Parts: sequence; C-alpha cells; structure tokens
Amino acid sequence: MKEDIIPENSLSSAGKYKLKYEQYKTEMKEGYKWYSQRKAEKTKSNITHEQSPRNKIGDKYVQKEEEITDDLTSLDRKALLQQGYADNPYNALQNTRKSDSEIVVAEKKKQTVAEQVMIDQLSRAVISDPEQNVTTEKQASAPILPESNIAPLRVRKRTLHETKIRTQSALTENMLSHKVQFDSRIISRNGRDACRELIGFFFTHDQSLTIYEYRKFGKNRTNVLPFIQKNIYSHQRGRRKGKQYQLGDFYIGANLTFLSSDHPRLPESIKENTLLILRITNIDQIVLDSLRTDSVEHEDDINSQEANDRLAFKAIQDKLKKQLHKRGVRILTGLAKYFQQIDKEGNGLLDKADFEHALKLFHLEVSEKDFESSWLILNDNGNGKVDYGEFKRAIIGEMNEYRKSFVRKAFMKLDFNKTGSVPIIDIRKCYCAKKHPQVISGHTTEEEIKLSFLETLKGDCSKSDGVSYGEFEDYYEGLSIEIVDDEDFVNILRTPWGI
Repeated sequence: MKEDIIPENSLSSAGKYKLKYEQYKTEMKEGYKWYSQRKAEKTKSNITHEQSPRNKIGDKYVQKEEEITDDLTSLDRKALLQQGYADNPYNALQNTRKSDSEIVVAEKKKQTVAEQVMIDQLSRAVISDPEQNVTTEKQASAPILPESNIAPLRVRKRTLHETKIRTQSALTENMLSHKVQFDSRIISRNGRDACRELIGFFFTHDQSLTIYEYRKFGKNRTNVLPFIQKNIYSHQRGRRKGKQYQLGDFYIGANLTFLSSDHPRLPESIKENTLLILRITNIDQIVLDSLRTDSVEHEDDINSQEANDRLAFKAIQDKLKKQLHKRGVRILTGLAKYFQQIDKEGNGLLDKADFEHALKLFHLEVSEKDFESSWLILNDNGNGKVDYGEFKRAIIGEMNEYRKSFVRKAFMKLDFNKTGSVPIIDIRKCYCAKKHPQVISGHTTEEEIKLSFLETLKGDCSKSDGVSYGEFEDYYEGLSIEIVDDEDFVNILRTPWGI
C-alpha cells in the first residue's frame, strides 16, 4: 500500500494552534510593554503637574486603597466600578489598529464631502451668474409682434441650450480652495440631532461658510446634503452678537450660532428652537495656521471680555469639581432629571430662582458673588431665563470634544434605528463586562458588573425602559470628572461597548 506523502512545510493541527499561541503571546508582550511605558509617562507627568492620583483598579480597588468618604451612596460605589476599565492593557494593540482604521474612514468621508461642496458651489456659481441672462435680455429688447407666440420675459424660462457651461464669473476653483474644513455637532439633548455628522467649510475669499450633513444608509450607501447654505453669517448671541464670522472664530470647542428661521429646510426638531448652536469638534489645524498667517485680524476688547468670562466659569468649575468627587454620576444625572421635571413649558429655559434652588437641593455650594457673575454672563439677552443645559455646562464644565466623540460613537452603535433613545434591553445585550479587571481577577462576575452599570444608568432616567442620548451623555459626563487621562476615559467606553 502506497503511503501518503506529507509536505514538509505543512503544519499539523497542534502545530497551527501552537503558532497562533505564539502570535498571541507576542501581541500580549507588546501590549504590556506599551502599557508599562504609558504608565511610567503618566506617573512622571502626575509628579510634574502635581495631579491627584486616580482610583486604583483590580486588587487595589477591591481593597479600597483610597479612603471612601462617608457621604458616598451605594450607587456612587457602583458607578465607580466603571473606572476599572481605565487602565486595561489587554486591548491596547487592538485599539491602536481601530484608531488607524477610523482615521482612514474619517479622511475618506471628509474628501467625499469636500468634492461635493466644490461641485455644488462651482455649478451654482455658473448657473446663477448674471452673464447667463445676456441672451434673454437681447431677446427682451427685440420687438414682439402682436401675432407672435413668444411669451413675455417675466414668464419665460432659460432653456438648457441657452445656458453657458462656463462664464466669466470671479468665483473659481482656486478661490474656493482657500478654505478651512471643520467637523461640528449640534448641541442638543435630542439624540437624532446630536448624532448628526456635520462637516463645514469657511471660505476666506469672501468670509462665507457652508455646512453639509454626511448621511450613511446601511453599509455602503451614503449621501451628502447641504445643511447650512453657503452665505455670510454673523454671531446670534454672546458678546459677539451681530458681528460677522471671521477666521479667528473657528477653533475646536467654538460655538457657531444661527437663527433657525433663516433656514427653512432644517429638520422640524431643530426648528422648534429659536437658535441652532453648533460646536466645532475638529478642524484642519495645518490649513488654519497657514490661513491665519496670511490674514490680518485685529484684536478687540471682546477678546479680553470673553477671556474674563472663561476665567470666571473656570473658578466655579474648579470649586464644584471637588464637591463632585466620586459622586459625579449621581449628581449630574439627578440634576438633569430635576431640570427636566421643573421645565413645565418644555423649552429648556428656567429662571434664576430655579437654578439657585437646584444647587441647594443637590448640595452644590456656589457663593452668591460667583452665582451673580455667572448669571450676568449667561443671561445675555436679559429675558431672565437661561437654557439649563447651557447653565450646567457653564458652571460644572463638560468633557472635551475628543472624549465626547466616543460617547456619541457608543450611543450611535446602540441606537441603530436612529430614534434618539435606546431600550434598556438592547443596552443589556450590547454591554460586555468580560474584560473588567475585577472579572478577570475573579473578585466578581460579569453579571454583577453589568447589573451595577444598568442600575446606575437608569436610576435617573425619565423612562424606566429606555435611555435617551442626553441621559447617556450625563452618565459619562459624571464619570469623566474623575478621569485625568483622555485615553483612560476612552478605554472606559471602548472596552465594554466594543467601539
């Protein structure tokens, strides 16, 4: 009987598993090496800047190495369990790969939008150019015989054959290329609006701007539509109200305000509010710096006034941050629910007495002087009412746009129907606690970590069976207060949600 010949380079079943194990072991070693280096850098940074240490994880967290104050409730302690994901080295390489792929996708998206903007603007410039009417005007000057069937000029339309493909318009591709591109989001507690992907452009040749919305349908179908038409706009509130937007107004964290009534094509949910407020989340910094070098913008008194406003709010935020230590989740989610309950008109506006009572109710101590100074800044229109979301962001502060982008990413993964609210049952299915340090060490189970998360998340939700975007954001806003390093906070979202 002829024996089967086994190729020398083939691997047995055991050999394949051994090879995979070696690859896995190599990746783990690299992951731990990266983690150790990062920890050493953070430790050095903490000593340099005299920053207070964060909560420890694993065994150290279980042993409660840091003293827990008497005013913490069981919900506070359960919320603090989420910080265990912060220093998880197990998925360091995987996260790096994800970040690289996300950058590629984001760049492709921006390129798609930029191309559509150029096509739209150049086409519109040619079609609407006054030169297109020269032929029609010549026809209008010619005498019309009484028996002629030619219609009067006022009801006549320009046909395709009368339209020039190219005109002598001053607007060219070269002029439109002098622009800065930025990403933005809508400041709203409405989940559908808050998660819209907006990409804007500011053109330096005429100080105009336009904003487009990038929509994705399924896996492969996308669409790019104008959200804010190209025009010259001005600030609609704040110390710069009435002043035209300039290059210096565009930076990460800046707000752009528009009157909803000026944009009739906006979604109905947005038009319910008088103002549309957009936050710049990312910007092409290299192009921006280059354009700033070429442009000349004079400093004015408003810059120093705005700087003083920021310092006033920062002083209040620093004081409240100490008071929110380890109980940020419970206070922020509870405060948001309370504001929603006393907002009888449903427009998000509350008066001075409402905010004073809320601060006392939640034991947040703000001096009368600080409160009065903040109220004067926020109540810039003088009507005696302020949006409670804006009030909370001003005196308590908010996470940076990098962190918030991951909060939105996690919510968008859960809200696959784009309704702005996620059922608790779907959150329970998607949340994974396998990589929590206490589960890995055997101190607790996956189910216990999951239940502690769900209990703290839905504790102050307006509906018992679902979580809105605003409530989801408030939860992680409270967690963010305790986390010093951005990447640690990102791990808190990446690990359980798989983003």
